[in-house]
Amino acid sequence: MPLSTQPPRMARRLTVPALLTLLPLMAACATTGPVAEQPRLDPAAVSRYAAIEDDKFPIPAVDLNRMKPQYMRKVVPDPTGEQPGTIVVDPQNRYLYLVQEGGQAMRYGVGVGKAGLEFTGNATVQYKRQWPRWTPTQDMIKRDPETNQKWANGMEGGPQNPLGARALYLFNNGQDTLYRIHGTNQPWSIGQAVSSGCIRMMNQDIVDLYNRVPSGSKVVVLGSGGGGDRDYAPDYGSDYRGDRMAGRLPPESI
Repeated sequence: MPLSTQPPRMARRLTVPALLTLLPLMAACATTGPVAEQPRLDPAAVSRYAAIEDDKFPIPAVDLNRMKPQYMRKVVPDPTGEQPGTIVVDPQNRYLYLVQEGGQAMRYGVGVGKAGLEFTGNATVQYKRQWPRWTPTQDMIKRDPETNQKWANGMEGGPQNPLGARALYLFNNGQDTLYRIHGTNQPWSIGQAVSSGCIRMMNQDIVDLYNRVPSGSKVVVLGSGGGGDRDYAPDYGSDYRGDRMAGRLPPESI
């Protein structure tokens, strides 16, 4: 006797209601809760902070998801009143401005080290360096000899160098102020007070500034607004005041 290819009558009667009953359960199993939507990044910002194939070393892209938008490079109305071509450092608000024509300024976000609060007033970009050397201070070597002693004679420029991809060296009346505007291999520190260094910028931003300003450019460093007593986030360095005052800080140091 041939087998029937039709499902049993009871099964046919239950198929549709059963499916209707199971659909919500199936949907519930497939749903794990609301999916957090990733913030949409400005394509122009993504382009500005993309990886750079530099002459000596590649510069990796910045993870913009870890950055606050206000510290990304942008053109703004000039708040400084300075002449075009002037660099104005505002440590209190974590900004650096390059004054441009037409009442505009290029604004960059910066991180501010303790040494970045020790100088105010006018200065000049005496010279610039690509992938500058870095030398730890004696205080840094004493505090962490295992890490820093090997660099006592200086660390060559490169991706691991704390000065980043570029540095501007500021002088006043022909004297080295020991104040630097430099890159960083810690882009997430932009917008923060950090334990050491002067004025740090994302490598993409210091490269942009380096290419825009010649040696001899005027720099105005504003007062910190009493910010020198704030807590500092720890990073690779230490307080430089002792070595600066004692004259032990090498010219290429932060």
